[in-house]
Amino acid sequence: MGTQPRVVERAEQPFVGVRGRVTWATFGLIADRLPEIVGLLAERGIEPVDGPFFQYELIDPSDMERELSVVAGVPVHERVRLPSDDLFAGTLPAGRYATVHHVGHPDALLGVATSLLKWGQAKGLKWDMVRTDEGEVWGCRLESYHTDPRFEPDLEKWETELSFRLADER
Repeated sequence: MGTQPRVVERAEQPFVGVRGRVTWATFGLIADRLPEIVGLLAERGIEPVDGPFFQYELIDPSDMERELSVVAGVPVHERVRLPSDDLFAGTLPAGRYATVHHVGHPDALLGVATSLLKWGQAKGLKWDMVRTDEGEVWGCRLESYHTDPRFEPDLEKWETELSFRLADER
């Protein structure tokens, strides 16, 4: 269940995150860092702008055993100074994004992503992505979670938005 894909304009979005190289089998190593980020923000009195996200920087959809490069992050109102460890302050890029809203179990997101990519191809959209020997390197491919699992434990009711940045038309 979800909405029809559409193209939206997104502004830059500061965030605090952590980057890691994982496989689908070890994805928890990066996902499990989100509570640490939320805790750090709470200690500093910083309210998140929205729910957490995963930014897929390198992904090979044709080989689910291959390593991915992923950022787990939490959007904030403005850039944050951090102690020197593996957490970092970053900014998601502004631009045009193809986006779709999904309500349901996160396990369905691979199919939702495939549908979004097919929709974009049918519309003649060009992705901010380059194919390499390691896989697809994305300028910004987001999976944003809008449901807080502390208040909604039923995964079938979770709301997620996929947003894939489009290439500049210049």
